[in-house]
Amino acid sequence: MIAKNNLTTFKRFFISWETIFDEPKLVHEIQKTEKEINEDSFWDNNKDAQTIFNSLSEKKKKLETITSIRAIEGDILAYYELMNADPSLADDSELQTDYEKNIKIFVNQVADLENKSLLSGPYDTYNAYINFNAGAGGTDAQDWTEMLLRMYLRWCEKRQFKVDVLDKTSGDEAGIKSATCLVSGDLVYGYLKYEQGIHRLVRQSPFNANSKRQTSFAGIEVIPQIDTTVSTVTIDPKDLKIDTYRASGAGGQHVNKTDSAVRITHIPTGVVATSQASRSQASNKETALSLLKSRLLIIMQEEKKQEVSQLKGEQKENAWGNQIRSYVLHPYKLVKDLRSNYETSDVQGVLDGDLDKFVESLLRIKKEDKA
Repeated sequence: MIAKNNLTTFKRFFISWETIFDEPKLVHEIQKTEKEINEDSFWDNNKDAQTIFNSLSEKKKKLETITSIRAIEGDILAYYELMNADPSLADDSELQTDYEKNIKIFVNQVADLENKSLLSGPYDTYNAYINFNAGAGGTDAQDWTEMLLRMYLRWCEKRQFKVDVLDKTSGDEAGIKSATCLVSGDLVYGYLKYEQGIHRLVRQSPFNANSKRQTSFAGIEVIPQIDTTVSTVTIDPKDLKIDTYRASGAGGQHVNKTDSAVRITHIPTGVVATSQASRSQASNKETALSLLKSRLLIIMQEEKKQEVSQLKGEQKENAWGNQIRSYVLHPYKLVKDLRSNYETSDVQGVLDGDLDKFVESLLRIKKEDKA
């Protein structure tokens, strides 16, 4: 028989989803933009043209999702019609399985589309650099930083986002001191932007002979990967200090025998970008320069401190009192976000990449704050 709770869930989404998404308006916007793109003068302003083109691509993806939801909605409604015509079919196991499957797909797609509607920031559609830095806590903090890196890599894997680890510095005894990754995919920066801040871990230390309770901290920074080909940023080569060094960590013998890793410092601002992801020094230089430009563009485009903090986050000391999320493994198990107050006792699930509930809760809170 039909599960009552699933039927209720479907009805709630069925009633509300069309009031959330204005499909005729979306179709009109796509048609209007396509007409604009076909104008001969469209690409005269390359910067604006690329932005408009990217926006059109996102709107088309949204329309495709809406079309898919409508098709699934039709299948579910057809099932109801069959039940009304012949109630005995409600005991058909094959129909029941199809029904449960379609309900799940329908609810998940509507929820995902609703979450995407919360992402309307100027950089939400961009890829993102995510930087990890060990804070207070010594070896425990470095181990915690590596645990966070693994957590986000697993989350990206579940989301089918592409991740390139650009730079990673090993800890003195365990873990890592720092790491930089480039995450690529649909609305990456929009999903990750509120993950920036200080993450606090409380546990029994595996590096202490007495297994004493230890509090450790790690800082995360999230930066949109801005397309420097369509943005105005000029860097005088004289303002750059470029250092090369031997890459550390995985990569085989070759990568450690040559000075393939690159560190670029913008002397006037002190901004630094590094890359050791490739065996090619030229490739690493290009990657590091792209990261450097993204950082400098943010500084140039956001002149007011408040605007900078909204985009890039406040840079705070990685210590007690500045954390945005707390992960407690001992004496009890709890992960709690201190901004949205969302919490769960499934600590292992979170550390294995189950972050969607935290991301969604923050998107909704921030949306309400702006309303």
